[in-house]
Amino acid sequence: MKFIPSLFLSIILCFGFALNLSAQSQDSIISNANTIPFLKAYGQKNNESLLTVETNFGTFTMLLYKDTPIYRASFIYLTKIGYFDTAQVDRISPGFIIQAGDSDNAASINMRYKFKNYTLPAHFLHKHTQYAVAAARSWDNNPKKVSSPFEFYIVLNKRGAHHLDKEHSVFGEVISGFDVLKKIEAQKAGRDEWPIQDIPIKVTIIK
Repeated sequence: MKFIPSLFLSIILCFGFALNLSAQSQDSIISNANTIPFLKAYGQKNNESLLTVETNFGTFTMLLYKDTPIYRASFIYLTKIGYFDTAQVDRISPGFIIQAGDSDNAASINMRYKFKNYTLPAHFLHKHTQYAVAAARSWDNNPKKVSSPFEFYIVLNKRGAHHLDKEHSVFGEVISGFDVLKKIEAQKAGRDEWPIQDIPIKVTIIK
């Protein structure tokens, strides 16, 4: 019967290891509880800032600003885990913006739920000039103007959209593929500005 204490100890140790592994797993997943430290650490290990967005109308290239590090890290993170490849262009407002990152498919919804729909603190360093890339956000019950990391929009107007300065956080710009933006802008959308034809996106990191 001397084996019983050893067996009991083994069970306790295994249970403790499982709990520790579970805790580590939770720490490795971003949420509103760990957003800033998670993205700071992630950004230090992943310094990419140039990427392409492929659509069925062609491909455009985006540059993410290094001086908006939390936003850059978040976008790279979501790109690497494949979130944006589940999403699509979800708003077309001619002469104003094209927005992407949302979708009603199960893959997008599940990923948002997994990461608890974490948000990003406002960062009003850059202006809404033409082709600026900025983060979407809710305007309801959002006094701190925190951003959604899952949706982004691109300013189309030559004069910019400066009424959005200090309202939405700009974190990058489109640097090529402007003809693709014009093709997307020309697509029909419903009253809610959601495109009639689905326009899926695929985001690829260059460097």
